[in-house]
Amino acid sequence: NHVVHHRDFRRPALKTRQMEDNRPEQLKDRGLATVGLPDVLLGRIGVAFGTLFAEPANSPFIKTGQISYQNAAQAYQIAMSQMDYYHRLADQDDRVILVKTQADLKTVLASWADDKQVGEHKLGLMISMEGADPVIEPKQVEEWYERGVRAIGLAWINTRYAGGTGHPGPLTREGHELLGTMGDLNMILDLSHIAEKAYYEAVDEYVGPIIASHSNPRRFYESDRNLSDDMIRRLAERGGVIGAVMLNKFINGSWQRTDPRDKVRIEHLVDIIDYICQLVGDARHVGIGSDMDGGFGAESIPYPMNTITDEWMLKDLLAKRYDAADVQAILGGNFLRILEQSLPS
Repeated sequence: NHVVHHRDFRRPALKTRQMEDNRPEQLKDRGLATVGLPDVLLGRIGVAFGTLFAEPANSPFIKTGQISYQNAAQAYQIAMSQMDYYHRLADQDDRVILVKTQADLKTVLASWADDKQVGEHKLGLMISMEGADPVIEPKQVEEWYERGVRAIGLAWINTRYAGGTGHPGPLTREGHELLGTMGDLNMILDLSHIAEKAYYEAVDEYVGPIIASHSNPRRFYESDRNLSDDMIRRLAERGGVIGAVMLNKFINGSWQRTDPRDKVRIEHLVDIIDYICQLVGDARHVGIGSDMDGGFGAESIPYPMNTITDEWMLKDLLAKRYDAADVQAILGGNFLRILEQSLPS
């Protein structure tokens, strides 16, 4: 949202839409804005992943004029400028806290206590790197950790560390080394986007907490971007959590942007969540991984959702199928468990 579209996260999404009514053609394919800090807080979202993402020059999705990288040094510069942005955001807006420690997490959660006023609510951002090419060499992950990165996904498409979406392959030698360094720091390993062979290697090898922050079952959309039933089971056996994605195509593989708005409904997203729960036998391994980072807009999310605020709709729908404890786990408790396992004291 900020890096590609130059959107101010502090603005409401609807205000951003008003300002983009005459947006250039290259922005139109990204759709109507769905996220702003006021929308996040109004939707009672207290903790979220803030992403560092450098797009490789060989990406099939690259846009004219978009900043991309051809080598590790360029990837580092792009991601570090994004890291600087998150630090400025937290320094300039007291509604935002970068979650780097257990104490930071407790501060954020305390701001949502029942006795707190709406104006006291905080958003905790835990920084995650999507695609590890900005890590120049495995031992350099320590610098990123010092800056506040607490989760890393090795791949987006392929990287120097692993095969990725559309690029099958295993972990590379550097990938194995990076897992060792991440494990020493007890960082979260994010398995979304990683190629299937590398996925199984990482699940077997990595000693720290694991997630698939934004992935859906292949049962609903057959793509190497999503997870097979066996991949889901293996992640659950390791205590991991899968974030259900709100992109319509990942919920119904036949969906096209020209389809009626209500072809994919929020109830279908609940079906995704329920499928994972039934597959693994409980509600401890699924959460929300909206992926509403600007890569798609309101036209591409389940009806009748309009902005990220509308995630609250899930609570009542889930309550028709699950008890209160399971609903709480799905809507945040499961990912919080992973954060509590990972964050330093």
